[in-house]
Amino acid sequence: MTSSPTPAVHVNGRTYQLPRTPTVVVCVDGCEPDYLAQAVASGQMPWLKRTLAQGTALVADCVVPTFTNPNNLSIVTGAPPSVHGICGNYLYDVANNVEVMMNDPKWLRAPTLLAALSDAGMSLAVVTAKDKLRTLLGHQMRGICFSAEKADQATLQHNGIDNVLALVGQPLPSVYSADLSEFVFAAGVKLMQTCRPDVMYLSTTDYIQHKHAPGTAGANAFYTMMDGYLAALDAMGCVIALTADHGMNAKVGMDGKPDVIYLQDWFDAWLGTAAARVILPITDPYVVHHGALGSFATVYLPADTDAASACARLQAVLGIELVLPRAQAAERFELPADRIGDLVVVSERFTVLGTSAARHDLSSLEVPLRSHGGISEQRVPLILNRPLLRLDASHRFRNFDAFDLALNHAQ
Repeated sequence: MTSSPTPAVHVNGRTYQLPRTPTVVVCVDGCEPDYLAQAVASGQMPWLKRTLAQGTALVADCVVPTFTNPNNLSIVTGAPPSVHGICGNYLYDVANNVEVMMNDPKWLRAPTLLAALSDAGMSLAVVTAKDKLRTLLGHQMRGICFSAEKADQATLQHNGIDNVLALVGQPLPSVYSADLSEFVFAAGVKLMQTCRPDVMYLSTTDYIQHKHAPGTAGANAFYTMMDGYLAALDAMGCVIALTADHGMNAKVGMDGKPDVIYLQDWFDAWLGTAAARVILPITDPYVVHHGALGSFATVYLPADTDAASACARLQAVLGIELVLPRAQAAERFELPADRIGDLVVVSERFTVLGTSAARHDLSSLEVPLRSHGGISEQRVPLILNRPLLRLDASHRFRNFDAFDLALNHAQ
């Protein structure tokens, strides 16, 4: 005889009730709230329009830096990077003197709710657009976990499922396409129809948001597609919580060209070549649509450089919004202090940060640059298809409250 599931799980200081209804949490990569507003206003998201009226519509703060990895891991741990340790897509590993991607679960410092739910007997399904997130999201989780990017390589042994392309009924999508995100939604609907997991987490890519502003034809087509799949999940009785990992803004001057501050060049001119090390945590293998340019950077200074002096000098540069030394940055943005360098630099809304001009290939940018990373991309939607009563309107909601609201309030 198998033991019955426990009524709740406790993860990273939070308690979550086990779902009585299949529950789907969706992270729409790069979903600036205005994308939804424009699509709803133009009549292209009928499900969302109804949900905004009958469910719960909030605007929440995501994690800074407003990048993919830190925020997805915050959503599935219910905690900020100071707890789970993932402070970017990319970091400088000081101990081994190497710059690396933060895709390996060895960087995680906290358990995920997904793993805890599977340990409690719940059936889980995770579908992410890019494969870079898969091993982090699926760490120590039993169930289905695969990426749209490598759906053709999914196996029962390693992903909890095989023959994904046949199940979804779509070809393997290009990583640089809206099809990659549509595959995530289509897979989610098929999994709910065939397996009916207790909890499902869907995470898309921001390829469209990097290329199309809110209200444009390309953006509205994407959100119309998304609306149809969410309506299908809703019709199957699912509790749905929809949020985003970050917003998105144009990062150009009045001439339409990228407005970039090249920090490595700036420090080289001041301190000497390669005396300081600039890290861009937006860096990942998929740079065609943003050129590895975002609005957040960390800097490692030479041992004899005064951090306060560096802050004052850099703060005076046009386009810089904020420069903080390590301890202050860790406290303000809830970051692991040992992984963020001596300085944290945030640029203004329309400006991005680079290393050296010679190291960024912008030739593949087909449209004016749109990117993220800063405080200006922190506001994101937090929407549930259930009305939630007795919520404190003065509370500062975070995107990593999504599972708490879906499991503890929307059931």
